[in-house]
Amino acid sequence: MTAYTVHELDVPTTMDDDPEKVRAFREWLAVTDAAEVDVHGLTELSWKPEEYLPMCHEPGAPSRLFVVRADGGTVVAAGSYDTKQAPGTPNCWIALGVLPEHQRHGIGSLLADHLERIAREDGRTQWKTYAVSRQVGPASGHGYLAARTGFGAVPADEAGARFLTARGWRFGQVNRISRLGLPADHSVVRELHDRAAVRAGPDYRVHAWVGRTPEEWLDGLALLETRMSTDAPDGDMAEPEDVWTADRLREHEEELARAPRTMLTVAVEHVPSTTLAGFTQLAVPDGPERAVMQWDTLVLKEHRGHRLGWLLKVVGIERVEQDFPGRPSIITFNAEENRPMLDVNEAVGFVGVGSEGIWERRT
Repeated sequence: MTAYTVHELDVPTTMDDDPEKVRAFREWLAVTDAAEVDVHGLTELSWKPEEYLPMCHEPGAPSRLFVVRADGGTVVAAGSYDTKQAPGTPNCWIALGVLPEHQRHGIGSLLADHLERIAREDGRTQWKTYAVSRQVGPASGHGYLAARTGFGAVPADEAGARFLTARGWRFGQVNRISRLGLPADHSVVRELHDRAAVRAGPDYRVHAWVGRTPEEWLDGLALLETRMSTDAPDGDMAEPEDVWTADRLREHEEELARAPRTMLTVAVEHVPSTTLAGFTQLAVPDGPERAVMQWDTLVLKEHRGHRLGWLLKVVGIERVEQDFPGRPSIITFNAEENRPMLDVNEAVGFVGVGSEGIWERRT
């Protein structure tokens, strides 16, 4: 009988680090990607090691990575344990994936037991995980597991759903994965831009930059990052406020700058107060064959109702095509209950291609 053992990786600092560390990290990422692609089939969501590694060294939130090896050393599963290091933080994020050909041998349970034990010993009382799904768009009825938000569902027969349910995790929310093929329809984008600008009026002004945030907007963007933890849709799975400072934001940007990609930020200023009311960020890989990933997008609650989300979205598309021509697509994730953002996605041409279930366990 094959024996399986869990091993924690010594995560390399850079891709030029010790070759054995780098090889193990490459194996971890290959297994992680393979397990997800087997579910949703979206190869555009796969990471290059050089892109992913800097995110493992997020200031104040380093990742711990794990693999399961079979006899002979073959990696058959991969997992991660992520936390914020601020004192008193109660939450953590757990992830795992098993290669399709090695499923149903108790490997997932072995790794989950290990990661959950770490969470308990670490005193974490709110655990979250993200499980990708083949489901495209909203669904309900027999054969589906509905999210507690009342928006969206995933097939109940998916291995991830069955596995998490059996372990006592609760299914809380669905993120729709949407794809916009590029080039976009410029006439549609321009019309939406004009309509959104009229609705926003003279009280709002758009700014855009690549790379490091200009000094004048550093505090404002830090506030927006903080409000991502309180203003973004999260159903009944609210997390503690995650405070960002200008120093933390600079460290974050410096770490991400090590990856072969450029961060494009679009922000909207509330002119009367000279403060930022919303932003979106798009990670543009250096390789022109790679998809652009839309990261955080937020309009502060007190500024909603002015079509600012629409304005941010369309300006982001325009800037990608202007500054980074030839990219194949933009990929974005949005909560199924976030109808305002889904409306603009659909209007501009985004098409649902999959989904991601967000699960929670409290101890």
